[in-house]
Amino acid sequence: MSSNNHRDVTGRRQFLAHLPLAVAGSALVLSEAAGGSDAPPALPTIRLGEHRISRLIAGWNPIAGYSYLGSAMDRKMREYFTLERTVAFLQNCERNGIMAWQLDHVEKGVAAVRARREQGSKMKFLCLHAEAASIEKVVADIAPIAIVHHGGVTDRLFREGKSEQVRDFVQRVRDAGILAGVSAHNPDCIKRVADEGWPVDLFMTCFYYLTRSDEERQQIAPGTTLQIGHYTCSTSDPLAMTAVARQVDQPCLGFKILAAGQRCGNEQEVAEAFKFAFDHLKPTDGAIVGMYPRGHDQVGENAQHARQVAVPGKT
Repeated sequence: MSSNNHRDVTGRRQFLAHLPLAVAGSALVLSEAAGGSDAPPALPTIRLGEHRISRLIAGWNPIAGYSYLGSAMDRKMREYFTLERTVAFLQNCERNGIMAWQLDHVEKGVAAVRARREQGSKMKFLCLHAEAASIEKVVADIAPIAIVHHGGVTDRLFREGKSEQVRDFVQRVRDAGILAGVSAHNPDCIKRVADEGWPVDLFMTCFYYLTRSDEERQQIAPGTTLQIGHYTCSTSDPLAMTAVARQVDQPCLGFKILAAGQRCGNEQEVAEAFKFAFDHLKPTDGAIVGMYPRGHDQVGENAQHARQVAVPGKT
């Protein structure tokens, strides 16, 4: 792990990570209560099929305990995001104008969706998935507006010469009456799907090519290496992926725009990352951002960043 992963643990994404859960939970409740009476301005929006969603979308990884910062932080995230806190997090997202959530088809995610719908939520849901045989189950459990083929699996199947499995998945999703998407970390996968004219409604485009082969890692230019967990990436990866995103007709949802916490040393760095993302994506594109609001109102701050730099997407 690079020295970047040993940043000051009081940085934005690790702020108060060592506080007792009861204290951190109280901080979240207070931040939500403070924003309950005066709703902030609406976020810029984009269209996915017949649906309109905010350009900023809440991500799944922190809720599932995927931090890219090691097993200790993974565990803290899982402990923090109980079902109750996950539902409260989604309430806070919606209160701040974040009207979409990307999740996985797992028990906690399904339960959170049901709880929010019972509370009258208008939030839209996008599911990342890779098992064609259970697409109908995903639709029944979540009723998402879109199902997107999982990026890591996409990269692996393309590398193994099995891209037809991804295309079959896309068709089965469309047959189920749901918007179909493909996620990838490798921009060449996105480009190939677009060039071959697959019936894809949207893409999820990772700003960092996590799944490089050993040979590809050796080709990273000296001085541009960035370590994200145990993945070796390049600081030029965001430029490569956003160049492809601008070339395809379909909406693209950029993710890991903050390099899985590597670009969160201070608020200026976060603001610059948001600006880069929305400046380099199409006006019809959005961004998925995972948040860990343990003692820190990342939801409100991220929504404000999006309001300031994502305006071109508002139609």
